[in-house]
Amino acid sequence: MIKQAIIPLAGLGTRMLPLTTVIPKELLPINGKPNLEYILDECIEAGIKEFIFVISKKKENIKKYFYNDQFYQKIIKQKKDKKIKQIYTKIKKYKKMIKFVYQNSPKGTGDAILKCKNYIKGNYFLMLFPDDLIINQNCSKEMVRLHKKTKGAVIATKTVNRNSVSRWGILAPKNKKKNTFQIYDVVEKPKKSQAPSNFAIIGRYILPKKIMKYLKNLKPGQGKEIHITDAIRKLIKQGDKFLGNIFKGKYLDCGTITGYINSGNQIYKQK
Repeated sequence: MIKQAIIPLAGLGTRMLPLTTVIPKELLPINGKPNLEYILDECIEAGIKEFIFVISKKKENIKKYFYNDQFYQKIIKQKKDKKIKQIYTKIKKYKKMIKFVYQNSPKGTGDAILKCKNYIKGNYFLMLFPDDLIINQNCSKEMVRLHKKTKGAVIATKTVNRNSVSRWGILAPKNKKKNTFQIYDVVEKPKKSQAPSNFAIIGRYILPKKIMKYLKNLKPGQGKEIHITDAIRKLIKQGDKFLGNIFKGKYLDCGTITGYINSGNQIYKQK
């Protein structure tokens, strides 16, 4: 079973400026709840027992959010408010499940994952991007079920407009069934004419631990970053099974100001 999840959180959040000059984008509230907590709750429901947060020194506020015990203890004593006590109880539960790893240079998602190599215990782990919320259905739970059935790696995917494929990592599918297909290649932000499909990667991956070996040997690519897709391509070419999971939930992009506002509206409508 998948018991660990890596969550890369070291990014600067430039698409969310000026908000991210004072607060990490992952702590921005959506309907009264930090973005990051939606990701944690999704993972816990999917059976995750441990989180590895990859942060930078500039994102220390994320760590402080979970280690603000003195403040909560003081305010609970003063106010005797049940709601505040419930919030603190939930944060303490999260805190027990989190390890922090530092990535102080922006070298890409591949490098962020590599920073976690000494903490991964099982043969596979879950990796999620907090910018990508999926509501109405637990995507991580779907993926864990598919992994359990197939014993392979899994990547969440959805179809996008072919005119926008250059914004995404794109999967090359074969043997497509109802909601799954085998992946025979991955192309990072291709031109429309070079895209093998319009199945875009959404920020949920179940990856094998051995990907660390491939990441370690990769040279920086576009933007002088280590790209996770380059390591995935190498694994696929060597015969590793990777499956695309066409998830059933609704995708929300929280990584831009417009997307953030829309996400709040969509989640509010569910109440």
